Amino acid sequence: MTHRDRFEAIYDAYYPAIHQYASRRTTSADDTADVISETFLTAWRRIEDVPEGERALLWLYGVSRRVLANQQRGASRRAGLADRLRDELAADRPVTPVDLEHVRVAFDELPERDREVLALACWEGLTSRQIAKVMGCTAVAARTRLHRARKRLAARLERTSSLLISMEEA
Repeated sequence: MTHRDRFEAIYDAYYPAIHQYASRRTTSADDTADVISETFLTAWRRIEDVPEGERALLWLYGVSRRVLANQQRGASRRAGLADRLRDELAADRPVTPVDLEHVRVAFDELPERDREVLALACWEGLTSRQIAKVMGCTAVAARTRLHRARKRLAARLERTSSLLISMEEA
């Protein structure tokens, strides 16, 4: 099998999963397309490094995860610049926060590591062993991270729900 044939087989087999992975973690179709294209460009360039079988999907998830991290760092830098510019242009105009549902708020309050392990388990349906390969840790560490992330999410959901109830009563 040529490199091209192997790449096409990987692309055909795993494009839907990578598309879902990226679209769940981005806010626009353009960002999703960027993640997908960067992921498969890396796979093309490193086709000899892409593992066989299901491990190829986990490898692609790992690449996508790093592409997203790079995207988020760039977005943070751009957001910082935009904030400074906004402050300079309208120092006295208050910014109204967007009101999100309590589950999204609780999820967003979690550290990035917790959000990622929960997303891999819930959105992508990966096992602890598969999560470990994506995140570059042991299966025991992945199980522990997932357990702790679930506990922290549950605590935040409970706190957010309590706040919502007390706000409604006021």
